[in-house]
Amino acid sequence: MEREFIKAYDEPEDAYVPTKFVNLTPHEIVVSTRNIKKTIGPSGQIARVETSQQHETWLDGIELVRTVYGDVIGVPEPEDGVVYIVSSLVASRLPERVDVVAPDTGPTAIRENGQIVAVTRFQKP
Repeated sequence: MEREFIKAYDEPEDAYVPTKFVNLTPHEIVVSTRNIKKTIGPSGQIARVETSQQHETWLDGIELVRTVYGDVIGVPEPEDGVVYIVSSLVASRLPERVDVVAPDTGPTAIRENGQIVAVTRFQKP
């Protein structure tokens, strides 16, 4: 079955700069475009955002808590030629890091039976 891709823009001539990807999620990341099919396995290191919960109130006997986001852990220091793949939450906490991206799971993602099986691009917050 041939897939239809939503074209975001024309690829520039320098679109194929050699890059080492390090996947800091627990999931295999599959990237599929017209020209590339790449699977990036988990590195074994997981980037996370520390969280804590604060009690807010009760709703008909069910506790409501507020999640408070803290520091990002598990993202190495920048390294030339390396791009770190993280969750959208982690990426949103590191907007200054040009070497940190997240899979774009929006409308351009490829789905089968409602589940994402590949992405066509990465995103920054």
